[in-house]
Amino acid sequence: MASFGIPDLSPTLERELADGLAQVEELLSNHIKGKYPLVEETSRHLVAAGGKRLRPLLTLLAAQYGDHRRYAVIQAAVVAELTHLATLYHDDVMDEAPLRRGVESANSRWGNTVAILTGDYLFAKCSALLADLGPEAVRLQAQTFERLVIGQIMETQGPKVGEDPLAHYLQVVADKTGSLIATSARYGALVSGASSQVLETVTAFGEQIGIAFQLADDVIDISSDSKDSGKTPGTDLREGVPTLVTLRVMASQDPADRELQALLAAPIESDTVVAQVLLALRNHKALQESRQQLLQVAQGARTALAPLPNCDATSALYSLCDAVIERSN
Repeated sequence: MASFGIPDLSPTLERELADGLAQVEELLSNHIKGKYPLVEETSRHLVAAGGKRLRPLLTLLAAQYGDHRRYAVIQAAVVAELTHLATLYHDDVMDEAPLRRGVESANSRWGNTVAILTGDYLFAKCSALLADLGPEAVRLQAQTFERLVIGQIMETQGPKVGEDPLAHYLQVVADKTGSLIATSARYGALVSGASSQVLETVTAFGEQIGIAFQLADDVIDISSDSKDSGKTPGTDLREGVPTLVTLRVMASQDPADRELQALLAAPIESDTVVAQVLLALRNHKALQESRQQLLQVAQGARTALAPLPNCDATSALYSLCDAVIERSN
């Protein structure tokens, strides 16, 4: 697989994306500077930890359908990434997470109050950039932030009585993950001056590919060895976090699943039990059903791309759909 996690990129597009992401990193680093050293230190904590930079990448790709050399594209890409990072600070407080991106989480290092305020600081820095991008970008950010908050509240509250837990989970994924990835792509089309058709197309694509990424993570948490995925298998099991695979098991009416359902009903602390549950899940039909659902969502993302012109950027977006599927196999 080539750079940026997208196979078969054209050399020209790869160079342009590399240059764009270098500018994104520079602005990310410079824009979080402030007058108070602790705030700058805490803000830099996750920026320096890296990450896939998927959201800025989609902003840069979507900008290829307009004037991708506008500096506003770089600013919009930074808004997308800073928004994502800000939500991570808040998520870690709510999840009481000890680690984030392989480093000690901000809440573990500085406490919950500082972590929450650091997230707020990053949202403020986003607003400063958005002021230069215009009212439509500001409105888009507000709508996206609303969905992010609602998604988090829905996840915290859980499904209502009588509500399908799987449908509830998929809506949470759409709001918490799909919305910002869709917005990241929409920013690129918006600030580059792309057509309205492109604007709507990349937004619909972004929502679907964002959902697909989360569902792929759900499958990987069960199916992959740490040496293959770089992640510790069963993380969600240890934290008691419901995922696509475990929700399918919990919905089973098969009496043979009762023991497994009892284990999945709460966080699993024992490494031995986690290993046993992983083995059971890897041999359960729920895993294959989850892969099929992921495939359907990824195919939906591919279908959404149909109105786009035949060009290197479109080929890259199609390849991204294939990459999402490949990483979960």
